[in-house]
Amino acid sequence: MSDMPADLLTDRTAALDEIAAHLVPRASQLTRLLLSRGSRPLTRAEGGLLSTLSAGPRRITELAATEVLAQPTVTQLVDRLQKRGLVQRDRDASDGRVVLVSITDAGRATLEQLRDEYRAQLRTAAADLPDDELAALLRATEALQHLIDAVQETRP
Repeated sequence: MSDMPADLLTDRTAALDEIAAHLVPRASQLTRLLLSRGSRPLTRAEGGLLSTLSAGPRRITELAATEVLAQPTVTQLVDRLQKRGLVQRDRDASDGRVVLVSITDAGRATLEQLRDEYRAQLRTAAADLPDDELAALLRATEALQHLIDAVQETRP
């Protein structure tokens, strides 16, 4: 934002437009860059699915909604991850008709490996940033969490 005119920062509408136009594409680009380096133990979709499952077992339909993917796509992802021993399918104890997908210990380890790799890359890339930019990124991570919470509250 340092190359933005000072009045943009004071014009709330313009700032909101700038955020709406650039936040998601830039975050996606950063994610792609980080995941394209390193050992690549997981695709972006596989990593997202394992991350969601790390919070607890889910139905395929829930995973499809959470990951914003078609149900057949999620089924294929789960099949691939299950073959690699990273997830497992189990019947729901309260309703035997329901199948729940959960992350395995191997899946947690693989997800943690991926996270360790991208965290190391981020540390290296951010190490040479000026203090004011580092502080801005720290504030941005907090603001992103508030934005995530706000979006989740408005989700149908």
